[in-house]
Amino acid sequence: MHKAHLALWDNCLQLIRRNVTEQIYKTWFEPIVFESYDEQENTVLVQVPSPYVYEYLEQYYVRLIAWALTNSFKANVRLKYRLMVDKENRKTQDVEGDRPSDIEAPQPTTRGNKSPTVLDAATPQDLSPQLDPKKTFESFIEGDSNKLPRTVGISIAGHPGKTTFNPFFVYGPSGCGKTHLINAIGVETKKQNPRLRVLYVSARLFQVQFTDASRQNTVNDFINFYQTIDVLIIDDVQEWATAEKTVATFFYIFDHLFRLGKQIILASDRPPVDLDWLNDRMLTRFSCGLIAELEKPNLQLCIDILNSKCRRDGLKIPADVIQFIADSANGSVRDLEGVINSLMAYSIVYNSGIDMHLAERVIKRAVKVDNHPLTIDDILEKVCQHFGVTQQQVFSKSRKREYVQVRQVSMYLAQKYTKMPASRIGHLIGGRDHSTVLHSCSTVEQRLRVDKKFLDELSSIERSFKLKQ
Repeated sequence: MHKAHLALWDNCLQLIRRNVTEQIYKTWFEPIVFESYDEQENTVLVQVPSPYVYEYLEQYYVRLIAWALTNSFKANVRLKYRLMVDKENRKTQDVEGDRPSDIEAPQPTTRGNKSPTVLDAATPQDLSPQLDPKKTFESFIEGDSNKLPRTVGISIAGHPGKTTFNPFFVYGPSGCGKTHLINAIGVETKKQNPRLRVLYVSARLFQVQFTDASRQNTVNDFINFYQTIDVLIIDDVQEWATAEKTVATFFYIFDHLFRLGKQIILASDRPPVDLDWLNDRMLTRFSCGLIAELEKPNLQLCIDILNSKCRRDGLKIPADVIQFIADSANGSVRDLEGVINSLMAYSIVYNSGIDMHLAERVIKRAVKVDNHPLTIDDILEKVCQHFGVTQQQVFSKSRKREYVQVRQVSMYLAQKYTKMPASRIGHLIGGRDHSTVLHSCSTVEQRLRVDKKFLDELSSIERSFKLKQ
């Protein structure tokens, strides 16, 4: 490290110190570590302890820092940050500072309890929303299993904080598209309202940031930062099960944002009532907006998702291969995308077309298969036992209501729990065809949405599957 450059940086810090309170200086500027100065690019590289420290500096002190750099280095200097994004593995990320073009010397601030948000040297700047630009509503294919959450998400994006859907709590099993949906809400919100401060953060990262703030005695600054967000999106909140202090701090932030009419979006793999760390007060807050379930996509939606991805990626996959992949993925959007990506890679590397043989090879490597998978016989045995009919009656051509119901339920559960294509399921359950299986699945799904007793019966049958396994 060049001693002359370090001395210039120290002088820069002294200029800053004279224009902020001692507490602010120690909290935000003392932890900054000078790394290097590039004379050719006029760039100062410094390391900061966490991403939210960078965001806070850029939001409130960008003009002060720029003025101090110019006066100290006597050049039009740009600041570059090195963020410690994973302390345990020593992973960092470099980002550019947002230096204003018109720099004026800041007015000295009053030393005392003045809030950093009103310092003369501070000009609020936008922050990176941490969103994936590819996860949009356009690529989130609509189906029966996601129609309500998707429609609500579009409404929120157009009027964040101004609908009755605040907070918006979406839950569902792994791989059903929760992250895609909440990300799409954020992307669309920024598209329609570029000046809003939108932030997507995983529950795990939020907890790590809070832990860092606790160790550095900067929890108030951590809270202040999150209280500036207009649309806060937190994924996988079920991971806070043992994080009591993180939950308490989040609730404080949540309450502040909610009272100000800011939009809050949360995602979990289970509904709020099943989150053990939620007390009654928090459960009441979460329930005052909208709690929506995102179900695993049915067979037809899986096919639609695959066809859409093929169109976007310019792939040509035969219909029977699409059907086979949709059957095998067992309702996981993540598995669907993984299989398509693998097929594309194999096709390019081996310069071959995508056929059933290649799909079968990829499925074995890409999709998790149960150690003790259910068979059609297992399903028929349990369903027939539950409804009190015989398999011979189910296989018959009879259209008696009780036989038709058992037949449809068996096909629905076979489609849900086995890797068999619909044509094979129909063949094994009374020699029916592919269209009969699809119709049966659709009929059962529709009834499940309106008939609680029927839902309870199917849940009982499914629990018997788990006992068997």
